[in-house]
Amino acid sequence: MLVRFLPVVLCFALFSFTAAKAEDPVADAQAVIASQIAALRHDDAEKAYSFASPGIRSLYPNKDQFLAMVRKAYEPVYHAGNYAFGRSKTIGGGEVVLQEVMISAKEGKDWTAIYEMRLMDDGSYKVNSVRMIRNTASQGI
Repeated sequence: MLVRFLPVVLCFALFSFTAAKAEDPVADAQAVIASQIAALRHDDAEKAYSFASPGIRSLYPNKDQFLAMVRKAYEPVYHAGNYAFGRSKTIGGGEVVLQEVMISAKEGKDWTAIYEMRLMDDGSYKVNSVRMIRNTASQGI
């Protein structure tokens, strides 16, 4: 009789272990943001573009157009000096993560970037939009 229930017990034990190791939406989104900033610092257009959501990719259908847009509209992100993650907010159980990033850009100008990260079908997060605010204090989300 015990042998019949052993597979069920093992399944519950494995499920419990897996659930404890579940990914953290905020940490996952922050890792993507950090990777994209690192790619931009190294002028790696292909890698930076790989973190863009399908919506962004539809507006900028290749890495060169994407990088040109980032250089023009998001200079503080493109040449980010030091940066730190601020507050975050999850929506829909992690379907969307809003992440505040404080950036020290060139010439001593400080910015806050609000990243909208979208959860993709494959479980990865992609950058769906970035809103830039010129300031030094956290404004919240």
